[in-house]
Amino acid sequence: MISKGAGLASRKICFLLACLTVMPATALAEWQAVEKIETYSITGQSGPELYAAIGERGPRVGGLGRAIAHTSFKLTWRRKYEERDGACVLASALPKLTITYTLPKLSGKLSGNTEANWETFIDGVKRHERVHGDFIKEMVSAIEVATVGLTVADDPECRKIKSEMTKRLGELSRAQRQKSRDFDKAELSDGGNIHQLILNLVNGG
Repeated sequence: MISKGAGLASRKICFLLACLTVMPATALAEWQAVEKIETYSITGQSGPELYAAIGERGPRVGGLGRAIAHTSFKLTWRRKYEERDGACVLASALPKLTITYTLPKLSGKLSGNTEANWETFIDGVKRHERVHGDFIKEMVSAIEVATVGLTVADDPECRKIKSEMTKRLGELSRAQRQKSRDFDKAELSDGGNIHQLILNLVNGG
């Protein structure tokens, strides 16, 4: 996600924003994420006006203020467990992943340098959020590798295996969130890509 500061004057940009038996790769399910875009409308005729509108209308994320853009996801699984000689095996797992990107959308037309600066800004924001989407897809693939073929002995009712999976999935989820936070921090730090895009929009418009 990309977050923004509360005021233009300060120019301070705040960022909100696997012991496993693994099946061969060919045994993993083939899947594809569904990616959607949602937008919120903004208006303005200058860079500062556009940025102020983002601050007023951007998505609220985690109680930390409004963001420029945000990437969220919904993940469910269709899993098949098998009892084998008293052990439980996760024989297969098919993910259903939907990623949603929330982005600002300009209402109205711009002219001159402001239009060019806005196009540069929004293209950069989209690329940034797509990286967050890639992190999510990488996490789901890692979950597949870390769990399909997982075997827990003395678990004929497949109860222990679910506890083990919860632990593994938690580790992978935390790693994904930290990766996203580190990416945001780098992008929004002084001289970072998004920081530069914001300054170009505000100062150039």
